[in-house]
Amino acid sequence: MIQNRINNFLLDWPIALTYLVLVMFGYFNILSASSGVEFSSYIDISKPFGKQLVFIGLSLILIFFILAIEAKFYERFASIIYLLSIISLLGLFIFGKKVNGALSWYEVGGFTFQPSEFAKFATTLGLAKYISDLQTNIKEIGDQFRASIIILVPSILILMQNDAGSTIVFMALIFVFYREGIPQKYLLTAFTLLIISIATLKFSALSSWFAVSILAIIYQFFVKKKKKRKFGITTTFIIVTCCISFATEWSYNNVLQKHHQDRIGLWLRLENDPVKLKAMKRSISYNLNESEKAISAGGFFGKGFNEGTRTKGKFVPEQHTDYIFSTVAEEWGFFGSSIVVILFMFLIVRIIILAEQNKSQFNRTYGYGVASIIFIHFLINIGMVMGLIPTIGIPLPFFSYGGSGLIGFTILIFIFLKLNASRLNTW
Repeated sequence: MIQNRINNFLLDWPIALTYLVLVMFGYFNILSASSGVEFSSYIDISKPFGKQLVFIGLSLILIFFILAIEAKFYERFASIIYLLSIISLLGLFIFGKKVNGALSWYEVGGFTFQPSEFAKFATTLGLAKYISDLQTNIKEIGDQFRASIIILVPSILILMQNDAGSTIVFMALIFVFYREGIPQKYLLTAFTLLIISIATLKFSALSSWFAVSILAIIYQFFVKKKKKRKFGITTTFIIVTCCISFATEWSYNNVLQKHHQDRIGLWLRLENDPVKLKAMKRSISYNLNESEKAISAGGFFGKGFNEGTRTKGKFVPEQHTDYIFSTVAEEWGFFGSSIVVILFMFLIVRIIILAEQNKSQFNRTYGYGVASIIFIHFLINIGMVMGLIPTIGIPLPFFSYGGSGLIGFTILIFIFLKLNASRLNTW
């Protein structure tokens, strides 16, 4: 009994300490980005940095509750937790509050919270529960379809609330499928379709389809051995490519909202009119342009904590949210930014290593889900701030201001740490 209790609290301290370092580093950057040139207190709940400190306190209290619950609880009630998250997303259509065009928030007593942040760990639990079920064989088409539904339901509900960024995050859970044994060709197909879609937007549907078709024919006749040639597959691929190309072009022109079109257009350099391009840079890409200036101003070692001129001058609107990394780069420079990147990569890799050490498929699957969600947030946010990918409203974990995000990521990580701590027990 004593040994079991000890095992239950054998936390992986490297992850726990990395979490604390990232959270506190994030707080000081939020303080710098949201305070004025002079401030009198580190605890001013009228300011974003003061509120974030409250959120940090609530997260630390929540950690004790997460660790106090028996590990089996999370597996036993994973499906119920998932269903409750779906209900909370559905409730937004009736009781939700619209913020910045997205119907993604509940407001209770002057406080708001975003259920999509909690749906991330709930969906990860639900997916892990289904995949680890004895009757599930993820290598079979039927089980792959049902597992995909678990991901698609919250994704579609969130997309209907005009929150495309959060929808993309759920798609990262495909890496869980890959770890559990789905064919590699699925990922290759998804990557190919992505490339075709980008090529279509950059050039045209006809041009991308023609180029891909020529490459497919060349591969069939000159690369593949004569005995292994499958002309039916090549023909099907060409037809599907044609459909994807024209569907992408149509969706871009008729489905995407104007601001989405503008963001993609700027990223792919689709606009050639210098007058229109200049106007778009003053409006659509203003945040990005100022963010890039703040990043370049930081140099190698940065200007120092609370000394960033562009940060203190509020050149980047709402810099304490999605563009918080520009504050890191300006005040801590390339050196500090590199440390942040290293910490995130260490966190992700460490989670994957621990997930592989778990004999329980539920624990392993959940761990890969946690790593996938953190990775996609990290990748998209930093890529967005640096102009490498289109602007997408995705926060940087532990850094961007917001109680829902911080608490959601805290739950996500510490449920895994609780599961991992109990891996030595006999289930």
